[in-house]
Amino acid sequence: MTADPSAAPRPSAEPVEVSVVVPVLDEEPNLRPLHAEIRAALEPTGRTWEVVYVDDGSRDGSLRVMLELWHADPHVRVVQFKKRCGQTSAMAAGFDQSRGRVVVTLDGDLQNDPADIPRLLERIEAGADIVAGWRKHRHDGFFLRKVPSRVANRLIGFVTRTRIHDTGCSLKAFRRELVENLPIYAEQHRFLPAMSRGSGARVEELVVNHRPRRFGRSKYGLGRAARVVLDLMTVKMITSFSQHPLQYFAAIGVPFSLATLALCAAAVRVGVAGPEQRGLAQILGLAFLLAFSASVYFFLLGLLAELVIKASDLHGSERGRRLATAEVGAGGRDGRG
Repeated sequence: MTADPSAAPRPSAEPVEVSVVVPVLDEEPNLRPLHAEIRAALEPTGRTWEVVYVDDGSRDGSLRVMLELWHADPHVRVVQFKKRCGQTSAMAAGFDQSRGRVVVTLDGDLQNDPADIPRLLERIEAGADIVAGWRKHRHDGFFLRKVPSRVANRLIGFVTRTRIHDTGCSLKAFRRELVENLPIYAEQHRFLPAMSRGSGARVEELVVNHRPRRFGRSKYGLGRAARVVLDLMTVKMITSFSQHPLQYFAAIGVPFSLATLALCAAAVRVGVAGPEQRGLAQILGLAFLLAFSASVYFFLLGLLAELVIKASDLHGSERGRRLATAEVGAGGRDGRG
């Protein structure tokens, strides 16, 4: 990955109010009109802003256009992947390179409307932590795009208990604190609202404009469905396991506990039957010990996981208290406390 290919003459440490992260894969004809629309949407707001274009291994002239935009507009930053890594990796790289207090993501295919960005920012300023776009009137193929998307949205909502109509919409706004603390990989960018809500974030939804694709072709197909299902299972496991690990390990240990009881009863019954069944009784006794050991092992592993998570939570709470104390103290020293 290469960040800001020619960025040496530019200062890049100063924070801005809004960062727009745009993953790009073979979108050469869309980039110039997209950038013009982003500029037209953000300049009237009076906020400081930047656009972070992330080239996900494009094979057309997308990188050349992004670098031309970089040379022409000081608001532009460019991140380059040497090979294709996927939309989620591109977003994660954009998050890492962005400097904005609020981070907005959108696709580079002109189907998301940058004119909706000020409305997302207003909802963030009103108190939301994440604002997810909802393509209520979607201009895509019915069977290849709309139907799979509706099924996926219902499944994701059912499993994660996060009621969002359109988890696949890339147009979203995040507070910086969230994107800094959410490791994402695979196809998990669509699960960011669900993962954030699990940690107490306020997630809202906003109907946004969706437009037909003008140039190029879609990069998404039915092949992503299997990856989405697998990632959904991963996210559900991570979000639920991190809250109650003992329950999961206990559930794994239940079959071994039941087997322990059954084997114990069978061993006693065979042992009472007479000395001619002594060999079978020994086998059942050995199986009983193995099952009992497994049930105890998973129970103790669950307890250990609970202790690790509790210790991590206490460490995070203590760190937060130290930071808050430092901030209050700094305010008092310069007269603002």
